[in-house]
Formats: sequence, C-alpha cells, structure tokens
Amino acid sequence: MEHWTRRKFIQTTGAGIVASAAPFIVTGANAPPSERLRHAVIGMGGRGRDLAGGFAAAKGCEVVAVCDVDPERCAAAAKELADSARVAQYQDHRKVIEDKTIDTVSIATCDHWHTPIALAAIVSGKHVYVEKPCSHNVIEGHLLTEAAKKFRKCVQHGTQSRGNGDIKTAIQFMRDGGLGKVRMAKAINHQFRPPIGRAPETDPPPGVNYDLWLGPAPKRPFTSNRWHYNWHWFWDYGAGDMGNDGIHQVDIARWGLGVGFPNILTASGGQLFYDDDHETPDTQVVTFEYDDCYLMYEMRLWTRYKLEGHENGDVFYGDKGRLDIGGGGCVLQLVGEEEKRITGPGGPGIIQNFIDAVKADDPSLLEAPIEEGAVSAALCHLGNITTRLSCGQLKYDPVKRIVLGNAEATRLLSRECRPGYELAYTG
Repeated sequence: MEHWTRRKFIQTTGAGIVASAAPFIVTGANAPPSERLRHAVIGMGGRGRDLAGGFAAAKGCEVVAVCDVDPERCAAAAKELADSARVAQYQDHRKVIEDKTIDTVSIATCDHWHTPIALAAIVSGKHVYVEKPCSHNVIEGHLLTEAAKKFRKCVQHGTQSRGNGDIKTAIQFMRDGGLGKVRMAKAINHQFRPPIGRAPETDPPPGVNYDLWLGPAPKRPFTSNRWHYNWHWFWDYGAGDMGNDGIHQVDIARWGLGVGFPNILTASGGQLFYDDDHETPDTQVVTFEYDDCYLMYEMRLWTRYKLEGHENGDVFYGDKGRLDIGGGGCVLQLVGEEEKRITGPGGPGIIQNFIDAVKADDPSLLEAPIEEGAVSAALCHLGNITTRLSCGQLKYDPVKRIVLGNAEATRLLSRECRPGYELAYTG
C-alpha cells in the first residue's frame, strides 16, 4: 500500500476540537466585536459541548449563551468556555430564540427537538446549525428546507464529512469516472453498543423541567433510560442508530452516488441482541433502489470486529475498482494496481463554512445545506419505518409526501405535536 501523509479523517473546524475537559481559550477575538456573530448553543451534551468549543474557536464568532434543560449540564458547559462569566445560561430554549442580540444558534438537543427549535429560530430571523438528523420524521425535513428558503436563512446540517477535503476529492474522482460506472455503495455501521438494561419510573432530576424536555413528544413517565444519551433508542425522541451514527454513512453514500430519494426501498431488522428498554433495532439492513444503482445500509450493534475493514464507513463499487471512505481515510483499490490514498486540500470545516456563509448572507455557500441533510435524514426515517412495520418495502413520493399504498407508513412520516409545543412553521 502506498502511504501518503496521514490526515485527520473528520475536520470539524479549522482549529480542531479542543478536549471537552479543558477550557476553550479561543473566543473569536481575532475579529472586533462589531464583526463577530453572537452564537448560542442549545443542548449541552457531548456533541453540544463540542459545538460550543468549535464555534468559540472559529473566526468571527463568539459563544454568548448556552442552553440545556438540565441546569447542571448547562453550568458545566459554560465553565469550559473562556470568559465563562459572560456566557449566559438558559434552561428554556425559547428565551434564546427571543433574544434579538443572538445572530445564530446551533442545536444539539434530542432529535425530537431539532426541527421545532430550528423552525422557531428561522422564523425569528436567526441562522441555524442543526445536528444530525435534522428532523425526527420525514415531513419535518421538508418543512425545514422550505422555511430556510422562504426566510432566506443559512441552515447547515451537522454532517461534517461534507467539509472534509479528502472526501470531497475522492467523490470528485468518482464523478470524473475514476471508478468507472459505480453501481453500488454500501454504508456500514458496525460496532458494539452495550445493552441499557431496564430502568424504573422515577421523578426527574431536581431543577429539570421534564415537560419542556418532552416538548412535542407524548407524555411519558421519566426513567433514566429515556434521559441523557439513551433517549436515542426510543422512537418518541430518536431514530435509532441509523439516524444517530448511520446517517453519516448514508449521507456519504448518497453524496458519492449523486442520488436523492429512491424509487423504492426494502428493509428488515430488529433486536437479535438487546432484551431491555431499547425500542430501536440492533440489526438492520436497508436497500435503496435507484435507476441505475443501489445504496445498501448495514447495521450491527453487537460486533467488536470490522465489516470489510470498517466499523463505520462506506464502500463504493465500480467497474474499475473500489473506493473505501472511513476511519482509515479514503483508500482507492483499482483492479491490477496497488492501493492508494486519496487526499485533498484542507478546508475550514463546516462550522467555519457556516459562519462565513452567514456573514456573506449567502446560503448557497453552505457545504452541508439543509436541502441535502433533509434528504439523508429522510432516507434513515424511511428505513426505520419499513423496519418498524415489517412491511418489506416502501415507495415514497416526495412530491405528494405519501407512501404509496400504505396508510400506516404515511402516518409515520409525521407526528402530532403535544398542545403548547406546535411547530412555528407548517408550510
């Protein structure tokens, strides 16, 4: 194998991510206050704290507020930022939305809050960076795309690979015919996620507004498994690991193939390993059929070994060879030739790209725009719907926004929000 200079696979910001245990010492001070975007981060779990560090380190931006319904998380996140005494702390995201001095927000809450907060922010005049998956269901993704266009706001989706120079170069290589005709891409999510057990119903933690945490989701008793991080494994709040981790691989595969919504999809899956509070699958196979190619998603959450050399990654199969994109970089294997790495120029990453697009007031500059993120999220939701209903296959019409011949699947394309937590934009 030909070894080239080793590069970081995912570039979140040009300055990188500072370890969450240490204070962030860069505050965007390289621009005068009048030229800095005033940014707030909503949702202060691990990903939110990473975003706070990334935005604080970016050029032309300062983090002025953090928000989480858990006051302990909020306080801990604020302390990690330089000049933390000047960082406002909120437990209610609605206060952030109301603050007219805040220009931009990033959203790293539970999935079921991504679209409601994003829509409220867009309608209020703010630009939005929303974590993956941008939506909790298919229709929400359509609404986000519409609202971004209607209100002409920059809405960036947190699929960081879109800003990775190596991946961009590798995909352009395919687009230029370097692999010949590419007829199949495989998106691999192959890892070990331990069981979560069974948690009893209890009172919420002190100081937590649990009704606000539930928001648009149905009223349910509090359990520790429905709380920090494990909410991913409940349909009311998350999208399983297909929407959590697998969306990165689905997005890269779709990007590389140059495809959007499929003609038809087939799926199967369930729980072969978990016997606990999990509602979402630990095993899943979804195939998306297009005019002249297929995209396959494979997920196993009970393996401590790799699949085709990947834990999480993508493989593109063409007439001339294969291209792997994963933790080992972008590796090209052409027939009859030695393996090579494809590398490309570094870039600022999608956080800085978002800031630059906002300052230019030009959504067309976004590298991970919501119109792309919404489609990738929709593919994950459609795969989950097919799996949940055990219906074998679905045909989704993105114009009519229905599943042809399946009323129950069409119902799962959206949800009814609880009274008091309706969407700020409904089309």
